[in-house]
Amino acid sequence: MFEILKSLRWQDILDILVVAFIIHQLILIIKGTRSVQMILGLVILSALYFMSVALDMAALQWLLNTFLGSLLLIVVIVFQSDIRRALTQVGKSPFQKSRDMAERELDEIVRAAFYLSKRRIGALMVLEGESGLQDFVESGTSLDAVLSKELLISIFMPVSPLHDGGVIIQKGRIQTAGCILPLTKNPHINKRFGTRHRAAIGLSEETDAVVVVVSEETQEVSLVRHGALTLMSDDMTLTKGLHAIFVAKEAPAQISWKHWIRKS
Repeated sequence: MFEILKSLRWQDILDILVVAFIIHQLILIIKGTRSVQMILGLVILSALYFMSVALDMAALQWLLNTFLGSLLLIVVIVFQSDIRRALTQVGKSPFQKSRDMAERELDEIVRAAFYLSKRRIGALMVLEGESGLQDFVESGTSLDAVLSKELLISIFMPVSPLHDGGVIIQKGRIQTAGCILPLTKNPHINKRFGTRHRAAIGLSEETDAVVVVVSEETQEVSLVRHGALTLMSDDMTLTKGLHAIFVAKEAPAQISWKHWIRKS
């Protein structure tokens, strides 16, 4: 062990650090996307191949050898969106940290939600957490605009071509509108919830995103997180809930939950 350490050059240490950094950046890029499941599938297939070689299973070995022989082409096809995203980020500083949203930005969301609620206009606003949402961002129309109450309201107005979908908010900016979100597959969801609420629950089940939903039928404003939907009785309750998640992470949440809607 000591002999190995003595033989290490500073170039070797630099080499290890660079490779570790590249792997870390790749993990950050694919984090929260379907690529994680795809990589797991390739790992399982590779494990099956080595097992077929060890157990001399000729048919399975031939099949997997044929499939894995085109691995480079498969990787390019399957991960083309991730590769494109990685190349566009090459020039960006790797040391920039994503910040939590400021109180002003959260207040804009709250004001927009209850403005829409009073006028029976439905809305679906997604606030990104630690998990990436690039798969869903790419399904909508890119805006990359400053977050404001007025812009959110204009997006969800019935005459807007982007109203029928979700808005994804990243780092305090409206990144995309009209996004297609996955519906929950939970059969025990209350039947009174429509597609908008089921999409909010479905996304929160797959990621750590926080979703604000406005119902056009009941005028209810709800906060959805980790697959649980919580009714917000007023703007102050929603403000406290969002601040507890995005602003005051070091302090225990002070939100007073008025209604807890269980998925049963």
